[in-house]
Amino acid sequence: MVATKDRLRTLTRTLPLHPRPVILVDNGSADGTPAFVRRHFPDVEVVEAGVNLGAPARNIGVKQAKTPYVAFADDDSWWAPGALERAADVLDAHPRLAVLGARVLVGPQERLDTVSEQMRDSPLGVESDLPGPSVLGFLACGAVVRRDAFLEAGGFDEVIFFFGEEERLAVDLAAKGWGLAYVDDVVAHHHPSPPKDPRGRQVLATRNAVLTAVLRRPWGVVARRSLDALRRGPAGWEGLRTAVPRLPRALADRRSLPVAVERARRVLERSG
Repeated sequence: MVATKDRLRTLTRTLPLHPRPVILVDNGSADGTPAFVRRHFPDVEVVEAGVNLGAPARNIGVKQAKTPYVAFADDDSWWAPGALERAADVLDAHPRLAVLGARVLVGPQERLDTVSEQMRDSPLGVESDLPGPSVLGFLACGAVVRRDAFLEAGGFDEVIFFFGEEERLAVDLAAKGWGLAYVDDVVAHHHPSPPKDPRGRQVLATRNAVLTAVLRRPWGVVARRSLDALRRGPAGWEGLRTAVPRLPRALADRRSLPVAVERARRVLERSG
């Protein structure tokens, strides 16, 4: 499934590359995306959110899906030929696996994405009932999820909204006993445009790192992330300021992780 907003030109290039069935959730586009896709790609199921829901728009797509597994894609990404068949075989063979993190190749140069590299080299090792290195994060544009597990964990979070939304979902899945693993021979392609607002992305990253910590991590982690934000200068300060209106909701949803999951998260943070 694909979530999009005002990216019609990009979709015309990537939609033909997606294996069917495809669910497209439109986050309130003003560029005519829903009508265009219905007219030119009638085999794509279009769901109109009406407003920008951010990452939780994917929750709508997962609920709409009739398949046991759902592959995510952004409007500027797509899956390599045969990748989803391979992913389904892996998920069939590993019933505890909730999220399969793929090898994401970036741009025409097909550079390995930094997050994929980190997952490949995860210090958590390979558990006996999982197909690759255990992880506690993933790239949404290169992930295949077990539908029932995703919905059980609540999907993506309205508090986080967008950017870095994977961390809270990953730890919640692990807290429920599900596994997340990197599988190197499942491949996705990602051709992102240069960011229009790099500073805005830094603000979002800071805000959401702090909010994710408030949602699930010990107060010491919240303090460290807040101090890190202060040291980053204006973008960090803005990130903290924009986190404040979301704090009541984050605090209402706050709960502690199981000891083993928190310990694993700390191992990942120490490894960089």
